[in-house]
Order: sequence, then C-alpha cells, then structure tokens
Amino acid sequence: MKKILLLALLALSIPAFAAKPKAIVVFLADDLGYGDTAAYGQSLVPTPNLNRLCNEGCRFTDCHSATPVCTPSRYSMMTGRYPHRLPNNNILDGDAKLIIPVEGSGEENVTLPVLMKRAGYKTAAIGKWHLGLGDGKGPIDWNGEIKPSPKEVGFDRSFVMAATADRVPCVYIEDGRVANLDPADPIEISYDRKANPKWEGEITARTNPEMLKDWGRPSDYQHDKTIIDGISRIGHMRGGKAALWKDQDLADTITDKAIDFIKDAKGEPIFLYFATNDIHVPRDPHARFRGVSALGIRGDATVQMDDCLGRVRAALAENGYDDTLFIFTSDNGPRVSDGYEDGARDAWKGVNPAAPWAGGKYSVLEGGTRIPMVACWPGHIQPNTVSHALLSHTDYARSLAAIAGVEVPQGACRDSQELSYVILGQNENGRVSLPEESAWGPWGYRKGNWKFIEGANYGKGVEGPYLFDLTTDPTERENLAERYPEKVKEIQAEIRALRRK
Repeated sequence: MKKILLLALLALSIPAFAAKPKAIVVFLADDLGYGDTAAYGQSLVPTPNLNRLCNEGCRFTDCHSATPVCTPSRYSMMTGRYPHRLPNNNILDGDAKLIIPVEGSGEENVTLPVLMKRAGYKTAAIGKWHLGLGDGKGPIDWNGEIKPSPKEVGFDRSFVMAATADRVPCVYIEDGRVANLDPADPIEISYDRKANPKWEGEITARTNPEMLKDWGRPSDYQHDKTIIDGISRIGHMRGGKAALWKDQDLADTITDKAIDFIKDAKGEPIFLYFATNDIHVPRDPHARFRGVSALGIRGDATVQMDDCLGRVRAALAENGYDDTLFIFTSDNGPRVSDGYEDGARDAWKGVNPAAPWAGGKYSVLEGGTRIPMVACWPGHIQPNTVSHALLSHTDYARSLAAIAGVEVPQGACRDSQELSYVILGQNENGRVSLPEESAWGPWGYRKGNWKFIEGANYGKGVEGPYLFDLTTDPTERENLAERYPEKVKEIQAEIRALRRK
C-alpha cells in the first residue's frame, strides 16, 4: 500500500501536458540588457516584434543567465549545470575545444538538444555557438570535417559561428564543415596574443589602420589583430577568403538559414536554438537599420535583432507551426562599449541598458545576469501577462524536457530545476535561491529578494561581504550585511554547500 501511495505521489509531481508543442524555439540574443528594448521600457529603441511577442505571451521580470558572460552562460543552458561544474569555464577563443558533453558519453551527460531529439524533435543550432569545437587533442582542422561539432552534442543541423564576431575564424560552419571554403585557399588560425602581425604580410589594425571602417577603431590590444571586412578581430587568421562572412549580412544570413530549417522540416516537430550575434560587438548592422533608433549603432543593432525575431516567427506561421513554444531571452547583461570605439559610449551616455538594475556584462551586480525573457505558446500561455518568478537559464533543460514529455536521466542536468509551469506562466513558484556566478571574482547570490555578494572587493571601494534588499534598493547601494548577520551566515553556508556538491 505504501509503495502504491509513493508511486501516486510521484506521478502527481511530474507535469502531464495534454500535448507537446509542435515546435520549441529558443531565441537567444547576445549582450542584450534588461532595459535595452521597448518591451522593457526603453522607448528610444523600437522593437515591434518583441512587443508583439509580449502581447501574445508572458514577460518575465526575474529571469537570469547563469553568469554575466557568454560561454559559461550558454554551457549552463545546454547542460543544466552551473558553470563552476566545469573547471576554468570562461570566455573561449575561436579555436578552443568543445566544452559540452557529446551524445553517447553517458546518461549523466545528456544535454538539452539530446533531450529534444529523444522527444521526437528535429534539432538545429543556428548562429553564435561559442562552446568550442573539436576534441582538443590537436589543432582544429578548419579545412576538413570538424568533429566534435554541434552534431555530436545533439543537433541534427547546424550553421554556426565558431565563437563571436569579434574573434576569428570569421566563417560559418555548416554541419561540421566550413561553408564555401575553397580547398586551394586553406584556413590557418592563431591566438598568439603577443604577435602583431603574426605572419609576414598579415593586415592588422596596427599595420594598416587605414583599412579599418571609420566607426570601428579597436579600443584595446585584444581587438587589434587581423582585419577582416574592415574590422580588426581577436586572433589571427589567413586564408579562406571565399568563406569569409560580411558583417552587415550576418543577421540576414543566419536568419535565412533558420527559415530554411523550418521549411525543410515540412511540418515535422522541430527544436530550434537560434543565437544572434546582435548586439555583441563588432556592431555593423545592415544599412537598412542604420539610424533607425535614437541610440546610435548599438540601438540600431537591437532593431536588427528584433527584425530577425519577426522573420523567424513569420516563417513558423507560414510553414504550419502555429503551435510553437517560443522563448526569447539574452545570454547575459549589457555592455555599451566592449573593444571598439563605435560611438556607443557617447550615444548611451546617461542611459542605463540594465535599468532599473545596476551593473551589466562581467558584473555580479544584478544587471549582469538579470536579463529579458518572454515566453509565448498560444492556448497554453496567457497573453499579455507578467511573471515575477525567479528563474534561471539552467532550468530550461528540465523544464523543456517536461513540456516535451521526455524523461531526464538520473544524474543529468544536475542543477536544472523543473519549472515548466513557471515558464508557461501558470504560477510564480519559481526558485527559492539562485547563484550568480562570476568567471573572475566573487559570486553573487539571490535568496528571495535578498542579494548577497561575497567578501572580495568588487569595485564598491569597501571590503564586503555585501547584502542588499532589492525590493527597496535595486541599484545595490546600501550594504545591510552588518544589520543582518544571520542572513549573511545563512547565505554563505548555502554557497559553501553548493560548491562542495
């Protein structure tokens, strides 16, 4: 009798959806802050497609990336694990090895795309990857099959940038091979940070500054290496001229590929992970978007990102995917100026892209990880609603698996919480606590509306620890640690326990 009762209670704890969506889409913007769009209060940057998504779905006010930087944030979304589970998890170079587990490496290593495949979806990764390629046993062979690649971690189709637009190689990798590569012009990549130039005849920002686009002078010694398409990059590249991308066409190219995937699926269930480069540097939006915002090139890139959103959603509707769970979000908080003098610093002077929060990309202040999120699923998510539930990208793995009706193996996605009903806007019983991990310094930690930052000095000019009440202090100015020592001890104990697990 006890066994029957236990099984009944377990059954009640597992969500049972009448039907899974025909399509699941995760649309991941890059470096888009909480306060960067009209949907979240920035009237100077028109985002009609994101506004429409909000009107048709649920807008979240307390969703977080796992960290305030890109690679470990994406790692957590794909694996359902906190970034610190992987040693030295940080921003990757363009020639770094793959850091997420490959399919077949053990049930405890199952990733989000593998779960979606098991649920019966055709899967695709389009756009920015930045999770590494190859096995690390030797240099990546850019001129042959690149393996492992997104295919080996669960994506049936892929069309990706190896890393970011400011890093070489500046080529697309389609299903494990560089697209449009001329075999007579092989690619060579180096991340020698001391050399500039690396090879005789290499054109860099130092050797030929006159070849740079006027808007995009590098602002540091990291971004001043090989010039490609008038923009200097991180790292050195030679060869592969026929395969090089055009920065102004980046957004259109990846969107076209996403639309091709939707069309080619011919109505079969699909899972699409679409990751834009916008609004990450270098910002070089297509000419039709220049000047359309009142906040310079960074605002214009945001409008371009919104156009991609509209085009992908239109393609879904045109190809019979009205029954789509569509999630829009960003990989981490905002950065106004990040390696190039593109005018963003002046255009955004006095404007906070993380508003009403403090901080941004690289920061453990709230604006570093609190990012926009909107979810829409017609007939399942109430339109024009708002959720204040605490939620992490780490939770997508278990939550989307539940919605798709697939079981997560024991030991897999170890830090992901099953919050499917929260994502569907059906309740606000989100997380109780949430680590906000820093790649380089002290962690932040949320406990309800309490915000804790560890003892290291992180720029406030006063040694911590720090404790803030976000209800009354969203910009984290008044340190309450001495007033509430028991709360500090409680959170410190939770952090220690989390790191030991």
